[in-house]
Amino acid sequence: MAPVKATGAAAAIFSMAIISYILCNSRFKFPWRTSISKSRARKGLVDAIGNTPLIRINSLSEATGCEILAKAEFLNPGGSVKDRVAVKIIEEALYSGSLARGGVVTEGSAGSTAISLATVAPAYGCKCHVVIPDDAAIEKSQILEALGATVERVRPVSITHRDHFVNIARRRAYEAAELAKGRGEAGRAETNGFVHVNEDVQVKGDHLHIYADDCKGGYFADQFENLANFRAHYEGTGPEIWEQTGGDLHAFVAAAGTGGTIAGVSRFLQEKNPNIKCFLIDPPGSGLFNKVTRGVMYTREEAEGRRLKNPFDTITEGIGINRLTKNFMMAKLDGAFRGTDMEAVEMSRFLLRNDGLFVGSSSAMNCVGAVRVAESLGPGHTIVTILCDNGMRHLSKFYNSQFLSDHGLTPSATGLEFMNIA
Repeated sequence: MAPVKATGAAAAIFSMAIISYILCNSRFKFPWRTSISKSRARKGLVDAIGNTPLIRINSLSEATGCEILAKAEFLNPGGSVKDRVAVKIIEEALYSGSLARGGVVTEGSAGSTAISLATVAPAYGCKCHVVIPDDAAIEKSQILEALGATVERVRPVSITHRDHFVNIARRRAYEAAELAKGRGEAGRAETNGFVHVNEDVQVKGDHLHIYADDCKGGYFADQFENLANFRAHYEGTGPEIWEQTGGDLHAFVAAAGTGGTIAGVSRFLQEKNPNIKCFLIDPPGSGLFNKVTRGVMYTREEAEGRRLKNPFDTITEGIGINRLTKNFMMAKLDGAFRGTDMEAVEMSRFLLRNDGLFVGSSSAMNCVGAVRVAESLGPGHTIVTILCDNGMRHLSKFYNSQFLSDHGLTPSATGLEFMNIA
C-alpha cells in the first residue's frame, strides 16, 4: 500500500503546484481578481463620475426569461444619475462665461439633481443654493446642508405660480447676479440663455443675505429646460450602455422627470440601431403616459375638470410631470407603460430580498417598467434600465412603514405576484 500512498501524495502535490501556477499566472483572470496596480487613478471627484457598471438583475431576468440589465448609477460619487447632469451643466456654463468661479449655482429640485450640484460645485470653485418643496423627504435637505449648500424649503404650488420652487430658484440666480453686478463683479446670469428675466421680476432684498460677500454672480441650472441635461446622457450614458452590451440589446425603459436621461439614451441608442425599442414608465399623476400613447398632455382627472391638488399624486420622487420639457421633447419613444405606487413599493422590497439591491423609488419604478417591457416583448430579449439612486434618500417616506400604512401602501407580496407573475 505504501507505493499507492506515495503516488497519491505526489499527485496531490503536483495538483497544488498546478493550481498555484494558475492562480499566480497574470494571464489567467478570475472575475474576483483585479490588478489594483494596473487600474487608472481617477483625477479627482469629477473624473470619478460615469462609467458605472451595468449589472444583471438576476431575479427579474430569471422570472421573465429576458436579460434585464440595469445601469448602477447610484455608484456615482454623489449617489445618483444626476451627477452626470450636474457636471455637464456647470462645465458648459463655465465655458460659455455664464458662470464664473466663485459664483453660485441655483436650482429648484426635489432632491437628486440638487444633491449632485452641491456635490460637484465645490470642485469648480462654486457654491450651490437649492429651493426644494417642503414635502420632499427631509433627509434630502439634510444631505444638502451637510454638503454646504444653502437650502430654501417652500410649499408646493403649480409650475405656473411665481413661487413654484423652480421659479424661485430662477429669481435667486438673478439676485446673486444683481448683487455681484452692484459690486462691480462679473455676474452675467441675468442675460444668459438659461435665465429668462422678465420685466416683472422683482429682486427681493431680504434674500440677498444667502450669498457670500465675495459671490461672483449667479447661474440658474434649469435642469428641466437646459439641454446640457440631454447632452450628458447622449454623450455619456447612452454610449456606455452601447459599449457595455456590445450593441446587443433590444429595449431601453426609464421613467422621466426632467426627461434628460430617457431622451439622451433613447436618441443615442436608436441612432446606433433603429430596431432598439425605447419605452417610458410613468407614475400616477403624470401626463407623459398620455402624451406618448395618445398625443394629449393631461390626465383623466384633469380632463374631467378635477385637477389634483398636487399633480404629482405619487410617493415616487423626481419622476412624473404634467408639462413637456425641452429635454423630454428630444426623446425617441416607441411606447409607454403606466406604473403604480404599490408596484414600485413591492418591487423595491422584492429587489432587496432577492438581489440585495436597496434602491430608491424611481429605480424601483424603472424595474417595474423593465418587467412590463419583458412581458410585452416576450422571453429571449435584452432590456436595459437605470438604477437612479439607492434607498438612503427615501427613508422617511418610501421606506417608512408608518407613512406607507397611512397611504394604504404596506407591501405584502412574497414574489412577483404584484406584477401578475407567479
